Formats: sequence, C-alpha cells, structure tokens
Amino acid sequence: MLDRNILRFTWTYSRSAQIFILFIVLLSMPTYFMSLDLPKQIVNGPILGQGFETAGAEQTFMKLSWTFSGEEWVLFEGFQLERVKMLFALSGAFLTLIIVNGLFKFYINTYKGRLGERMLRRIRYSLVDRLLRFPVRAFRRIKSSEMASMVKDEVEPIGGFMGDAFVQPLLLGGQAITAMAFIMVQNVYLGLIAIFMIGIQFIIIPRMRRHLIRLGKERQITARKLAGRVGEIVDGITHVHVNDTSHYERADISSRLAKIFYIRYELFQRKFFTKFLNNLLAQITPFLFYVVGGYFALQGKIDVGQLVAVIAAYKDLPSPIKELIDWDQQRLDVEVKFTQVVEQFDIEDMLDENLQALPDEAVPPLAFPIEINNLTVTDDTGTTLLNRARLKIAAGTSLAVVGPSNSGADVLADSIVRLYVPDNGSVSYGGTDLFDIGESVIGRRVGYAASDIFLPQGSLRDGLLYALKHQPVAERTYEGPDAMTRQRFINEAEITANTHLDIDADWLSIDNDVAASGEGMVIHQRLVNVLCAAGLEDDVFNLGLRGEVDPHSNPQFADNILAARKALRSHIDEMHLSELVELFDPQQYAVQATIGENLLFGTPVGDEFAPQNLAKNEYLRSVLRDAGLEDALLAKGIELAETTIGLFQDLPPDHEFFNQITFMDAERLPEYAALLKRAKQTGETALTVDERYTLIELTFSYVEPQHRMGLVDDDLQDRVLDGRNRFKSGLPENLAGTISFYDPETYNAAASVQDNLLMGRVAHGMARGPQRVFEVMSATLKEMQLRDEILDLGLEFDIGSAGKRLSSVQRQKLGLARALIKQPDLLVLNRPLSALDGRQQAAILSDVMNYVAQQPNKPAIVWVVSDAALASDFDEICVMAGGKILETGKRETLLKSGGAYSKVLAE
Repeated sequence: MLDRNILRFTWTYSRSAQIFILFIVLLSMPTYFMSLDLPKQIVNGPILGQGFETAGAEQTFMKLSWTFSGEEWVLFEGFQLERVKMLFALSGAFLTLIIVNGLFKFYINTYKGRLGERMLRRIRYSLVDRLLRFPVRAFRRIKSSEMASMVKDEVEPIGGFMGDAFVQPLLLGGQAITAMAFIMVQNVYLGLIAIFMIGIQFIIIPRMRRHLIRLGKERQITARKLAGRVGEIVDGITHVHVNDTSHYERADISSRLAKIFYIRYELFQRKFFTKFLNNLLAQITPFLFYVVGGYFALQGKIDVGQLVAVIAAYKDLPSPIKELIDWDQQRLDVEVKFTQVVEQFDIEDMLDENLQALPDEAVPPLAFPIEINNLTVTDDTGTTLLNRARLKIAAGTSLAVVGPSNSGADVLADSIVRLYVPDNGSVSYGGTDLFDIGESVIGRRVGYAASDIFLPQGSLRDGLLYALKHQPVAERTYEGPDAMTRQRFINEAEITANTHLDIDADWLSIDNDVAASGEGMVIHQRLVNVLCAAGLEDDVFNLGLRGEVDPHSNPQFADNILAARKALRSHIDEMHLSELVELFDPQQYAVQATIGENLLFGTPVGDEFAPQNLAKNEYLRSVLRDAGLEDALLAKGIELAETTIGLFQDLPPDHEFFNQITFMDAERLPEYAALLKRAKQTGETALTVDERYTLIELTFSYVEPQHRMGLVDDDLQDRVLDGRNRFKSGLPENLAGTISFYDPETYNAAASVQDNLLMGRVAHGMARGPQRVFEVMSATLKEMQLRDEILDLGLEFDIGSAGKRLSSVQRQKLGLARALIKQPDLLVLNRPLSALDGRQQAAILSDVMNYVAQQPNKPAIVWVVSDAALASDFDEICVMAGGKILETGKRETLLKSGGAYSKVLAE
C-alpha cells in the first residue's frame, strides 16, 4: 500500500539522498557568509586604509591559524601585501567565493531536480504497476483518460515538490539567517559597467533559453505519448492478463519513463547552468566595482561613499522569507493532490504481485480437468451474472457454450481466464484454485479472444505477436557508449524501483520460451497458418498489395514484381480478360483513368501535385495554357457543373447519389452554382484565374466510363496527351522528384505494389471485374512464389491507434489469430466473431477446428457461439440462460432429450 503522507513517503524512499543534499546545503553556508562579509573587509581595509595608515604598510593575507587553550597554532603564515596588492587579492578572493557559491547553488538545484525526477519516476511506475494488478471489474467504473491524466499530469508537481521537500526550507532558512542587504550607488562610470554587464546577460541568456524551450517541447511530447500508452493499457487490460504481457508493459513504461527522465534531467542541467551563468554575470559586476571603483577611489576620482552606494544598490538578494511561505503553500497543495491520487490507486481485490512474477523456468503444461464448482458472480450493482454454475472440462475436449448475451455464457468464459472475481464458488485447474495460479501459466497456456481486442499502436504483425511477448528470451548485446547507457538505465531503474527489463530485447517466445531469433521460418509459417485459420489471410494479402516498397532498399522484390507484371499480362491475355484491364501506355490516353491522372501519368510524391492541390499548381497551369487545354477544360468543367447541379441541386447533402460522383462535394454545390451564374451573366472572361481553375478542377477527377457524360472525345484525348508530354519534358529542376512517372518497364517507387503489378486500371462497370482481376493477380503471385512476400508486407501495415485503421471484422479476426498463435493448451473464445454473419462464422469455425485438430497438444476449446447451429461440430454443448447452466452433454444426447438445446435450435 502506498503511504498517503507525502513527506513520509519522500523520506522513506530518498532518505540517504536527502541527508546528503542537506549536508551540502549546510556546507555551502560558510562560503555564502564569507562572500557577504568580504566586501566589508575590502572597503574598510585597502579602500579606507584601515591598517595602512603609514607609507609602505603591509597586512597579512590568507593567514590560517587555530587557537587552543590560549595557544595559537599557525597552519599557514599567509602573505604580506601592501595596500594595492591587498585590494586585488581580496577582490580575487571575493570572485572565487562568488563562483564557489554559484557552483554550490548549481549543484544543489541540479541534485534536487534529479532527486525529484527519480521520485516522480518511482511514483509513476508504482501507479502503473498497481494499475496492471487491478481486477478487471474495476475498469468498468473508471475512465482510461482519467487514469492516464493522473499518472501523467497530476503527479507532475508532486515529483517537483519531492525534490524540494526538505532541502528548500533549510536552504531558504539558511539564506534568511546569513543574508545581508546591500545598496547600489549612482556613478556614471560604474553605471556604464552595470549597463554593459546587463547587456551581456540580455544577449547570452535568451540564446541559452532557446534550448530550454526545445527540451520543454520534447518533454511535453514524450509525456503525452506516455499518457497515450497508459491509456492503451487501461483499455486493453483483459488482454494483458490473459496473454501474460504485464512484464512487457512494465518494460515499455520503464523505457518511456527513462526517456522522460533523461530529457528532464538535461532540462534541469541546462536550466540551472543558465541560472548559474546569469547569477555569475550579475555578481561579476560587484567584482568590477571593487576593482575599478576601488582604483578610482584610491586615485581620488570618486569618494568611498559613492562606491559603497553603487555596490549596495546593485546587490539584490532573494527574499527567503517569502519563498518559505510559498514553499509551505506548495506543500499543502501537493499533499492534497498526492492523497487523491493514492486513493484512486488503492482498491480492493488487487491481484497479488507474486502472481505476476517472472517464472524461473519453462511454464509447465496446463493441468486438467478444469472444474467450475458452484460459481456465482455478481456485478457492482449486486445483479447476479452467473448463478451457481457447475461444469467440468477435460483435456482435449471442445465445448460450445450456447446462450444469448444476457445468459451468463460470456461471464462463464471470462471467469475461466480470471477476468471475474467470484462471489462464491471456485474455478480450478487440475485441482489448483485459479487464483493461486501465476499469470504466466494462464497467459502462455491459455488462448483467449473476445469480440473486443486490445491492439497496441504499431504494425499488424506487432498486434498479432503481442500474445507471445511475456518476458525477454534473448538479451540485446550492448557495446561501447550503448553499454554505458544501458548500465545507466539499469542503475536508475534500481534506484527508482522500476523494472530494468529491456524493451529492446528479444521478447518473442515460441514453443515455451524458445526465442524466435533465428527461427524466422518457424514463426513465419505459424503466422501464415493462423492467418488462414482465422480467415485473415486475404485481408493481409490485400493490405500488402496496397503497401509501398522502396526499390532501392529491396531491388530483388522490385525485379520480382516486374517479372510478375509480365506474367500477369500474359495470363490476362490467355484468359481473354483484356476487357477487364486497361494497361498504361505512355502514348495512349487511359480511358479508365481520370483526366488528372492522364495529365500527370505518374504518382505524386508529396503534396505538390496531390489531387487537392493540382488546380492550384502554377506549373500545371502553364502546361495547360501552352497545350491549349485551359479553355477546353474550362468548357468541360462548366458543362460538368451544369449537369451535376441540374441533377442533384434539390437533393440533401447526405443523399446516396452523391456517392456516385467523385468530382464534386455536395457542400460545394452553391459555390459552383454561383460561378455558373457569373459566367453566364458576364461571360467566362470575367472570371478570375482562380475561379476558372475551380471549374477546371472538376474535370481532373472525371472518368468517362464511370461518369458517362460524354465529355472526353478524341480531340480532348489528343490535347491531354500533348499536355502529358509537355508536363514531363518541361518539369523544372525544383519540382524533380515530386512525381514518379509511369513506365511499363520500371518499378514505380511511389506507387503501391498492386499498381506496380497491374500498371493500369480495372475497367469500370464490368460484372465482378475487380474480383476476377484480383483472383488472377493472386494466382500469378502464388505461381511466382511471391505471395509470402506480399503477406509479410501486409503484416507491416500500420493499424493505427487501437487498430482503428482496421475494420471491426478484421480486428476480431486478428484477435482470434492472436489466441491461436500461442498454440495453447486451452482456447477460450468468447463470441470472437460477432461482427461476422452466420455463414462467415461457420466457415472460420470449421477452419479453426481443423487447425486445432492438427496441433500436437490437442488443446481444449471453450467457444461461446452466437448461433446454436454453430455448436454441431463440438464434443459437448452447454446451454445457458438467465445466468444458469440449463443442460450440458453431447449434441445427440441433447437432441434426443428435447430439452433446452432443441428449443434454442427451433427458435
């Protein structure tokens, strides 16, 4: 349990560091006092002449002696100096004390900052560690954004205060006791010196603070990313538990906290070095006053009173009393925040940390049978979700659980993997209570999938292999500076009680913690197998076709695609499918492509020639003018606008007919209507250049076979081809590289794999055209043994935050594949394919059953099905309703009895 008293918590975990810095503070007080006292010695001694009343008089400088029992012990005799030399010696000593005090302050502030950051890192890690042990039911009443905000924002001032908790009052109190006030005087020469020094400060300090701004932005970005990652953990906590990836999450969080720590530590160093330099420059001015002003005083150019006034007026010490009041106010504010945060992370039924301990050896196979005895589960409102359920699952058995969403079937499945804490009864594995089994056993020997899935941001491959990242199986080797950085990370992790597991190590475990390093074919084949079983192979293949490959980094792949392009064209001709595909030809107008695509005849790189910027590009405008296309396209654009407005102006903006036109947004109809009206009333020549190209822009997205308005005739095609040639040949050097032109004999680096393979367009309006072309394309790639490479490329697809770039169906298939890839001893599938229709579910269920039957360990299956008809292939069927198990048995037996299963089938 976290201590709710912030001062006690700080002292407990930073006692030795606090004592050390308190000692440094006390050590700095004598030199601070000496720096305040030394000016008096300079004024009264060399300047006013006390002790130098006679000509050639000398005084001792730096004599060190010790008096004991009336006897003086001289440690150092010192130096005998006459008046001028004594002035310079004392002034030099004053400068030395200024530097020493500045360095003391720099060291104390930096140490405080590092101490505060270490405590901040400790408390953040402690909160996330506790978060990973929350019972799943707790996440049904908390918001992930709130938890992330507490970890990221609310503890931020707490960490800063922890560094100041004991040092600040002692430091400020010491300054309040030893500080003296000095007043500055008015003198033109000395005033110029002050102005000069302040000018230097205004030039140097702002330049140095630019780095602080940059570091501040970096800190904000990394902290924001940390909050997003914590939010992902909260949203996907069930998948963390059932896949035993809590240590992976800890390592990830520890790594992110390390980045923030080092950024903020550098920020503190720069911040306090800037402060040190600022103070140094400010304090050099009194040094110059003593040297220059003192020399003037000796020469009789200024009197001592003026000099003392200048020095005293310039000196401006901080007000420690006010800062002490501010510290106490901060303490009260932080104590409230600290208590509130701790209370939010202190809940009942938290998972014992020993259950998440890393195993010292290979995790043994799951023990059977699984017995559910008198299991009762209720929610936070007291509603009974599962009522005295009894069930026994033998090894290798497949069990279908049938029942609607409120039947308790979902709760039963989740209870088997410890996602519910029972009110009564128990779940046991081979006689061992479920809550006495380590998470490593459940996470590695049990595969779980539900209708929702946690997907960390990254590639599709990362999402699929997440279930195999339990703990590092092969440490990364570090050498040279990297080894020192890694050791530094370990040291800081130990100081702050963070895990020092390396997020960059090899975490991929297959076949009971056998590292996947060097096992590429093994893991690849497993990936392909589970993709096929989960019905995800074609989806990944499509994503791979839409991916892009740099031919310079992978020239062999580009050559293979070029060879496949030729083979595909041959197959299309052999199968008499030429009418389905129009291949690109530099000398021909591509009827199935847009007018804009025909003009560019290439793939834009960057935004210069992006579709939304095409009409604004000055170079393209000049090409259209030179080719005589501007007036022609303007006339076509006006005709296109008139036809479109006439057909659709009375329809609401969300009408489905607008989906059929790709060249105009419904919201812009009034804009085009106004332009047409002006063009008719005043003539086309009255339109501005931008207004003309607003209408021309419509034609850039026009495809004749798709839109069928008869705008593209032979004359326009010839003009567009002329414009294409002018565009390519006259492209200026500053625009080179902004477009990758189509060439039937080369690989287009900016185009997708599919576009490179086809190098053309599928014909519009052909029955099953795209599907038939895809089938031929797929067969060609398989024939040339390129399908696996395309699948690999598809696995690198960035799925976005929480997999939002995937459809709900694809996410559910991915969740099922992730459960299968572990090759577990038990599969618990809780309506994993609810987004699919019955026919698709039945097909994937059959594939999964076949896949499981081929596994050497023959895992048991508990599958909550959405339709009773899907239960026909299971060994046993369990029928549930109202939180109760109505009947269990083999399908034939249940059908003969005419009980609940028969009734469900009949409905």
